[in-house]
Amino acid sequence: MRFDIITLFPDFFSSPLQSGLLGKALAKEIAQIHLVNPRDFTTDKHRRVDDEPYGGGVGMVLKPEPIFAAVESVPILPRREIILLTPQGERMNQSLFREWATNFDQLVVICGHYEGIDERITHIVTREVSLGDFVLTGGEIPAMTLINGVIRLLPGTVGKEESLKAESFEQQLLDYPHYTRPADFRGWKVPDVLRSGNHAEIEKWRQQQQLQRTRERRPDLLDRDL
Repeated sequence: MRFDIITLFPDFFSSPLQSGLLGKALAKEIAQIHLVNPRDFTTDKHRRVDDEPYGGGVGMVLKPEPIFAAVESVPILPRREIILLTPQGERMNQSLFREWATNFDQLVVICGHYEGIDERITHIVTREVSLGDFVLTGGEIPAMTLINGVIRLLPGTVGKEESLKAESFEQQLLDYPHYTRPADFRGWKVPDVLRSGNHAEIEKWRQQQQLQRTRERRPDLLDRDL
């Protein structure tokens, strides 16, 4: 899969893209990340990408010309989504990550900044997405979340792909509790069932724990489709 990240701060991605499973996946070319700076497409000597809003008001607005030029500079793959990261978009979730990982070959991700974007930029956008109901200084953190969430679902990224199926937010349930050695730590003991060797009972316990945790922590997941 190809990611084209339209960002004013490409250096932001340097360390995260070299770390952990994500770095290994990129080294194995499971995915490709291309960083495109809109400043490279400006035509004035100050390389300005923002301007004052029509109608007045505080803050600056991202100009359409450098964003359009940046997006139009990248190759076009057959199955492509152009994503604008904005607090006004639909929330990211596991279902969205899986849809992108399964149905798309290319994600073009526009990182917003300043007070907002010129509304005309939305004409080239196929989906607006938000990390949550809050405002950040820019779209780079949501973009990194999107990249991580999608790439880890691509075949070959996670060693045991079966482990992905029992995670939180798969099948509308949170994950079950996990334990490892020692069996007794400061008086907190591993549940006996997990040490029993009875795989049928272990599976039953894990399913019960998933339901219980979801009811207690995220009951909304049981009432909607992801």
